[in-house]
Amino acid sequence: MSSRATTGIPEPVPATADPAGPGPADGLDGADPAPSSAGTPADDATVDLPDLPGADEMVQLLDEDGIRHPHPFFDAYLADVTDDELRTFYRDMAVTRRFDAEATALQRQGQLALWVPSRGQEAAQVGSGRAAAPQDYLVPTYREHAVARTRGVDFADVMKLFRGTSNSGWDPRETNFHVYTLVLAAQVPHAVGYAMGIARDGAVGNEDPARNEAVIGYFGDGSSTEGEVHEGMVFASSFTAPIVFFCQNNQWAISVPIAVQSRVPLSRRAAGYGFPGVRVDGNDVLAVHAVTRWALERAHAGSGPSLIEAFTYRLGAHTTADDPTKYRLASEEEEWAAKDPLTRYERYLRAEGLADDAFFADVAAEGDAVAAHVREATLSLSLTGLDRAFANVYGQPHPLVEEERRWHEQYEASFAADDTGDGTH
Repeated sequence: MSSRATTGIPEPVPATADPAGPGPADGLDGADPAPSSAGTPADDATVDLPDLPGADEMVQLLDEDGIRHPHPFFDAYLADVTDDELRTFYRDMAVTRRFDAEATALQRQGQLALWVPSRGQEAAQVGSGRAAAPQDYLVPTYREHAVARTRGVDFADVMKLFRGTSNSGWDPRETNFHVYTLVLAAQVPHAVGYAMGIARDGAVGNEDPARNEAVIGYFGDGSSTEGEVHEGMVFASSFTAPIVFFCQNNQWAISVPIAVQSRVPLSRRAAGYGFPGVRVDGNDVLAVHAVTRWALERAHAGSGPSLIEAFTYRLGAHTTADDPTKYRLASEEEEWAAKDPLTRYERYLRAEGLADDAFFADVAAEGDAVAAHVREATLSLSLTGLDRAFANVYGQPHPLVEEERRWHEQYEASFAADDTGDGTH
């Protein structure tokens, strides 16, 4: 995999037509205006985008009762999905939820500094993560635990970050899954820059699909109001970057509801940047998978960015430092609990004869095994002091940092002797 290190600003990459043949992309891609030699839009400064399924209406393939409904466009992107893959979607979601519950318990027991739950958003994450090709690069925020599983990241490695023993926990070069980013939206320009490097390296628009790469950049509805998202979308559009902007709209930016953040569906914002936007039911793993495959197909072909708004809900707290009962009504939580993505998908699998009691029992057993593995691994991580943090501020020793380090040593020494044996006070 290329490091995507570039110098300077690359020339805009002209959009290319989607591959010929029966591929569904032809139904969504209109002719993009040719960029001028300076990379500026045409004189009329307009971009002609066709009406897209989901631009104003939500794409849904599974209703809340788990009943499958045909879709005239996106069904084509599920035609080659096997029964084993369909079962894997559920396994990913259920095991991640069990892991999430264990991580929350570990934080409540004082073993983690913080935890960011993903309960309720598993379908959005699994559907998109499983749509990516191995060579695609996925850039998360801090809640994409199910995406991490789809990329082969050991959940025990995720604990290293929240235990405070590592700045990452895994090597993104081995998984094509970037490190978590705790600062809202800070990862979006990084994701766009990586995508621009992909285009510069010529890893788009090739006849061999294995040579084409793309990026999925994850962020939430709260991050959508940050400047980094706007800047990232401007650059992605200007340079036809092969990136899928994936917004998990879970309705709340901590305590700020989406109605305050945006007066229109977030998917509509894409048109202002000159690329397609689709709103999808984020609790429908099949719809998310199909829409993400479509968006990645565009990116791989060299047709540039897309925005997916996965309309979902976080069933739990923003983080373990949050109390959603202070700002959410119980009636709202009950309404969304009835839309639980796992319950919906289990009904579908049972109705289609794709899974039985033995399958679900096996998944539950795997979840318990993963939770036990995570707990054992987490408790084995030694708690270290802050000396390492001071040492990593600058590449060379710095007098002010050294002064702060000495003050911290004196502060630590002021506590009574630790007789617990676990490094805590």
